[in-house]
Amino acid sequence: MPAAMEKEPLLQLRVFDLNCWAIRYLSKLRQERVQMIADTLSQEGYDLVLLQEVWSETDYCTLKQRLSACYPSSHYFRSGVIGSGLCVFSKYTILDTFLYQYSLNGYPYMLQHGDWFCGKSVGLLVLKIQEIVFNIYVTHLHAEYCREKDAYLPHRVVQAWELGQFIQHTSKAADVVLLGGDLNMHPEDVGIRLLRGWTGLRDSFTDAERFEGCEDGCTLVPDNYFTNKKELQPFPLGIRIDYILYKGQSNFAVKCDRLVTTTGKAPGKSIPYSDHEAVIATLYVKRHGEAKALNSNTVEPALVDIMNEARTEVRVGLHAAQRQRYSSGRMAILALLLLLLQAVMGLSSLVGWASPQPFPKFSFSVLGSLAVLVLLVSGVLHIFHAIEVKVLQGTEDQMRLALQSLQDRLSAK
Repeated sequence: MPAAMEKEPLLQLRVFDLNCWAIRYLSKLRQERVQMIADTLSQEGYDLVLLQEVWSETDYCTLKQRLSACYPSSHYFRSGVIGSGLCVFSKYTILDTFLYQYSLNGYPYMLQHGDWFCGKSVGLLVLKIQEIVFNIYVTHLHAEYCREKDAYLPHRVVQAWELGQFIQHTSKAADVVLLGGDLNMHPEDVGIRLLRGWTGLRDSFTDAERFEGCEDGCTLVPDNYFTNKKELQPFPLGIRIDYILYKGQSNFAVKCDRLVTTTGKAPGKSIPYSDHEAVIATLYVKRHGEAKALNSNTVEPALVDIMNEARTEVRVGLHAAQRQRYSSGRMAILALLLLLLQAVMGLSSLVGWASPQPFPKFSFSVLGSLAVLVLLVSGVLHIFHAIEVKVLQGTEDQMRLALQSLQDRLSAK
């Protein structure tokens, strides 16, 4: 270990991250669990608390009221129809906040999933602790409902890319960058590898000096009372989808001294905090002898392969979106033609060109109403999928340019 890293740390930061699974009217024992979370946070006195799936502002207000003495600064990020579910509590004064909503986030007609209505986003807050500027990011990406046939994988890859780009372009003035949240990606998935490779963020689980908790750092485990055991059958130990990632910039370095996850039940309680396990990291911030130039990370050849893999997934999503755009557009045209045909038939009857056996009025009205409904629905879907195509094309173009830049930098070595 370099001598500069062996010095006493300038700062210790204790970070708590949890997907609270607090869906109003749907989540089991929601109010009891929110009270449990508030009790634990007030007792432990963490420096920073990052929460996801706090969908009800009433729950946020309950937490804020209970935690105001320990965490004088807090912020709730509003987004989408029912909210982003993201909120932050801090012992230190929050200087600034910003919210970026992802361009793609599932489909509005997939009501059983509901991600589209949540307006999945990344929230940014800026802290200054002992003259060290922290950019803190909290996020929640689109869920993976079926690993074998993951229709949302292109959307999640786009979200991972936009998250990485957002961090890169907003953190240039920061000394320390920290990201926490439910990324809904396994450590080996292309999205998490793209995010880490592009931003240079380090994983607190793999870097931790000491670890206590679920095996392999899993945060969705079968032992949790609230988890869907059927969905976890392919993964006997569970899966790791909640992360605390970080990096030091300028002349600062960050190290994870200790990482802890809850293990099914909340400590001293009969039920868990949530269907997810909490992730608690103890980070040390230290100063380097010399400042590092921003964005001067060494280009790894593996990043080129990751970018190509991500572009492939985006192209797969693009082709699917183009097919859906074509199908909805064709349906809208057919419905419009049917309406025009009915209009001609109606006009012909008005001018006395009616056939000896006129079309029944009731059936005529039902058919017309059905055609209008199909036209409206297919028209809205066509517009939605046209937007999806544009976003995927734009993301693929961005990745192509970034890949070209990476290859140029590698060839210049």
